[in-house]
Amino acid sequence: MNLQGFHHLAIQVKALEDVAGFYREVLGLREIERHHADDGGLRSIWLDVGGGGFLALERVETAPSPDPAFRDGRPGLFMVALRIPRADRARIRAQLDRRGIPLVHETRWTLYVRDPEGNRVALSHHPDG
Repeated sequence: MNLQGFHHLAIQVKALEDVAGFYREVLGLREIERHHADDGGLRSIWLDVGGGGFLALERVETAPSPDPAFRDGRPGLFMVALRIPRADRARIRAQLDRRGIPLVHETRWTLYVRDPEGNRVALSHHPDG
C-alpha cells in the first residue's frame, strides 16, 4: 500500500450554507468547489485545508443532534483539527470572542470550538508551545 497523505474529510450537515460560512468566514478556509444534486440543489461544498487536503461538507436532511459534552464517549468522528501557528493563538482567540463563538475546551496547545451544527473543531499548534 502506498498512502501519500491526507486527502479529505467529509462531514454531513443540514444547514450547508451556514456551516460552510463558519468555515470560510470564521476559520478562513477557502472554498474550492460546489457540487449539485441531480435536482439542481446544492449537495456539497469543499473547502481547502492546505497541504492538498480538503473538508467536504455534505448536505443531509436529518437534523443534527450534537451531544453537549466535549467528550461524549461515542465511537465515530470526534473532531476536525486544523493547524494554527502558535504565534497567532491569542489573535485567533480574540477573533472567536468578537464573533461570539465560545471555547468549549482549551489546552496548552489547542482551542476547541463547535461549528453551527455542533461538530467539534480544534485549532491546534501541537506540539509547538
